[in-house]
Amino acid sequence: MDKTYDPKSIEARWCEAWETGGYYTPESVARLRGVDRTTLPPYCIMIPPPNVTGTLHMGHAFQHAVMDALTRYHRMRGFDTLWLPGTDHAGIATQMVVERQLAAQGIKRTDLGREKFLEKVWEWKEYSGGTITTQMRRMGNSVDWTRERFTMDEMLNKAVTEEFVRLYEEGLIYRGKRLVNWDPVLLTAISDLEVESREENGKLWHFRYPLADGSGHLVVATTRPETMLGDTAVAVHPDDERYRHLIGRTVELPLCDREIPIIGDTYVDREFGTGVVKITPAHDFNDYAVGQRHRLPILNVFTPTAHINDEAPAAYRGMDRYDARKRIVEDLEKLGLVEKIQDHKLMVPRGDRTGVVLEPFLTDQWFVNMKALAERALDAVRDGRMRFVPENWVNTYNQWLTNIQDWCISRNLWWGHRIPAWYDEAGTIYVGRSEAEVREKYASRLAPRASLKQDEDSFDTWFSSALWPFSTLGWPDKTDDLARYYPTSVLVTGFDIIFFWVARMAMMGLHFMGEVPFREVYITGLVRDAEGNKMSKSKGNILDPLDLVDGIGLEELVQKRTTGLMQPQMAAKIEAATRRQYPAGIEPVGVDALRFTFLALASTGRDIRFDASRASGYRNFCNKIWNAARFVLMNTEGKDCGIDPALPCELSTADRWIVSRLQRLEAEAAEHFRSYRFDLLAQALYQFIWNEYCDWYLELSKPALQQGDEAAQRGTRRTLVRVLEAALRLLHPLMPFITEEIWQRIAPLAGRSGPSIMLQDYPVSEPAKIDEAAEADIEWLKGFILGVRQIRGEMDIAPGKVLPLLIHNASASDCERLQRMDASIRFLARVETPRVLADGEAAPQAATALLGAMNLLVPMAGLIDKDAELARLAKQIAKLEGDLAKTEARVGNPNFAKAPEHVQQQTRDLAAKQRQDLVALRAQETRIRSL
Repeated sequence: MDKTYDPKSIEARWCEAWETGGYYTPESVARLRGVDRTTLPPYCIMIPPPNVTGTLHMGHAFQHAVMDALTRYHRMRGFDTLWLPGTDHAGIATQMVVERQLAAQGIKRTDLGREKFLEKVWEWKEYSGGTITTQMRRMGNSVDWTRERFTMDEMLNKAVTEEFVRLYEEGLIYRGKRLVNWDPVLLTAISDLEVESREENGKLWHFRYPLADGSGHLVVATTRPETMLGDTAVAVHPDDERYRHLIGRTVELPLCDREIPIIGDTYVDREFGTGVVKITPAHDFNDYAVGQRHRLPILNVFTPTAHINDEAPAAYRGMDRYDARKRIVEDLEKLGLVEKIQDHKLMVPRGDRTGVVLEPFLTDQWFVNMKALAERALDAVRDGRMRFVPENWVNTYNQWLTNIQDWCISRNLWWGHRIPAWYDEAGTIYVGRSEAEVREKYASRLAPRASLKQDEDSFDTWFSSALWPFSTLGWPDKTDDLARYYPTSVLVTGFDIIFFWVARMAMMGLHFMGEVPFREVYITGLVRDAEGNKMSKSKGNILDPLDLVDGIGLEELVQKRTTGLMQPQMAAKIEAATRRQYPAGIEPVGVDALRFTFLALASTGRDIRFDASRASGYRNFCNKIWNAARFVLMNTEGKDCGIDPALPCELSTADRWIVSRLQRLEAEAAEHFRSYRFDLLAQALYQFIWNEYCDWYLELSKPALQQGDEAAQRGTRRTLVRVLEAALRLLHPLMPFITEEIWQRIAPLAGRSGPSIMLQDYPVSEPAKIDEAAEADIEWLKGFILGVRQIRGEMDIAPGKVLPLLIHNASASDCERLQRMDASIRFLARVETPRVLADGEAAPQAATALLGAMNLLVPMAGLIDKDAELARLAKQIAKLEGDLAKTEARVGNPNFAKAPEHVQQQTRDLAAKQRQDLVALRAQETRIRSL
């Protein structure tokens, strides 16, 4: 093995070897193992499909680390394992990118026409679509690339068409004129998921609406004056004594020469504004519901681009909505109908793609009736067929399904699955899988050469994604994969799409397949920055996972974070923060360290605060494993490692201890995988490998390796390689690259063989090998050695100096262990053979440490220069007193409370540590003076 661990060269080599070797595909794995796939239990994960034109972000990297760990674990356990990859066509996002490219050339999509425009989109998809899959390969994701899917593939297009036709024929899909979230820039309806509601500063205008009989007026409060042109009523609460007597009368709608009724409806909040609200059914979702209850006319006064249309008075036609707002307020002021104008904070809905203010817009769209579908999805959770981890997320799922509204599935886009509906010249709708099917199906109603035009719109991306767990397996055809892998085993996804994707997959899976799409739903948190802020380009705190893997220089990182920011002031702020946080750029940590970081932070359902320094720490963990493997190989390669059972092997107490600890770890790992506690799994593996195997066992093995007889050496070498080999298999799902690289060297020494570690069995605990006596012995020995090391540290005695050691108040069991483990004590503690003081024997002046009731005594005579040590301690104490005074002054500063909370906490923690260290130094000074 190389002296230095170099993750980049290892990762590149194994990425290619794993994929070309077929280790990711179920068929190849079964063939290599020599087993019949059909006899194995299936295990399947569908990747949540990222946008085809996107790039890998921290959220992807986190979730992929979880999915790959589960996949590799179950593959090693002998399951017929499939992790199926794919990407989403991302209708709005992709069409926007291509339209912007064309706009830069002075071309509109309408100039090209639908077919030519779609050719441009496919060209862009081919150019940029492989970016995220290349990045996934770089991260070592063991997905079955031979089954890779794209939501616009012919197979999936067939599934979406089938979905629509069947639901339409069952009466669950209809076309109607209803309010939708409308983006006046994209000129399409968008889903609730694509709406970002932000609190913004606005105005609350109070307008006078004259009573039609001339007896007075009502004051109406509104935040959107331009919509008054479409008012069809004003409403009051039926129990409001101020206005109850006016219900049934009419008011004159200012500027419009129309009378509209005064209605009573409990929707009205008597405490808001004046207690009188205008009702505009075509431009407000709540007003639409009120209008339906009272059978009010629905008057749309906007064009698709949010300009005033011809339904409004002539003075405002063609005006932009905000220009019209300004003119309306001016005209009302001239008429003396403005009561007052107040500053007002309100929630403003904006499109997440364009940032433009959205309009509730009345338009013809396709809808799915959701009530019946939702009830079955609710039942699946109630009866336990589908389980959420953690369980509390089921409340979010249930709440949305219980209050579900019909789903607008059409989008006014060209890029996407085109709706399989045709219209004749009279506007009659015909639905079928193709125009030929339509003509055959409706032959009795259509003339042979009747002109038919296909619907111009496409489906909401979520409509196709709702089929993902089974369309990717071949549905509507009855394929072997569909029969084998559906229902899938687990979905790994974020809480933010429980409504929009998880619930819809549940509904469609139950409706079309008669079974839930996945048995368990593991909900992850968001990946935030070290201070807990959401990562975003506008905040300049995003991290590219591959920048952490491969490293990035400071200047390149600054440029990457500030590119595209329009405001120089914002760019300067982000640049300063980046230079402060990463003064030397980001050092490479490798894939394994990054993946382990994500998993170590993956507390169930909680957001992750990602700190790059944590990844650097796990890079050190990789170094630790690498160096441990080099030590093992230097002591075992070319030597007898106990493979031949005919030759005697003598296991030391340390050997039996580490084997016993391994059994406990194996049982713990199985439980943590079962409960999705990746944080506890990572912690357990780290503790065992770093602390127990590397720090303790490798040291404990040295006496036997250097001084033991042949059987003892053989036993220790066997234990060294077998425990390391098992630990590598335990760690492999979390750190695939370094474990594969080392395993190839260690496995033959441990009596194992095979082309890859991922095709090996995952270790299973053997309770018979748990040795509680050996564990107790080694815990005693560790305490003994740490006691001696404590004395060395306190007395500033060189680690290599052999010390005399006296034992006071030793029990019979202590004495037995002292004698039995004398070689290990002398070797590891660097002491002479300990001498037990006789009863009543006076102890000399000595530094002491306690191990239970037993005292470890190191006589100080001749070991240290008392005066020099006191002078050294005095200098340390003085410096620490000065540092503590400065820290306490910062905490006591009146401006300290203005600092960020994490800065305040760090300062308080520093002060506490400095006080603790000062107490320890003063105690040490007292001990030295007493010698």
